[in-house]
Amino acid sequence: MAHPQFTCSVVVKPLPEQTDPAQQQYGYTYTVSIRNSGDEAAQLVARHWLITDHRGHVQEVRGLGVVGHQPLLKPGEEFEYTSWAQIATPQGSMHGSFYCITEAARWFEAPVHEFALADTAALH
Repeated sequence: MAHPQFTCSVVVKPLPEQTDPAQQQYGYTYTVSIRNSGDEAAQLVARHWLITDHRGHVQEVRGLGVVGHQPLLKPGEEFEYTSWAQIATPQGSMHGSFYCITEAARWFEAPVHEFALADTAALH
């Protein structure tokens, strides 16, 4: 039986133009690499993110696709996109998942494990 699987990795960078400490706004870009590590083609259809600041305030984001795309990936193919998030503290985290469907119309979820929203250059 076929085994659908997407593997995800994330790189985070501070976003100075969306950061204003006086207004308690800290912006970060995140670049997500999504690789079809399974053995059948599948399409990323939707996303779900939980964005948490250091005080525990959670923003929930759901929607179709990623940055206007719903990529169809064959085994071994990769899709990369960059987006951004803004939180009220200098540090926080994100995690979530992508909802995907195979060409045989079988649904599966691709988790994105928790990653830090922080300016690692500013951490001691």
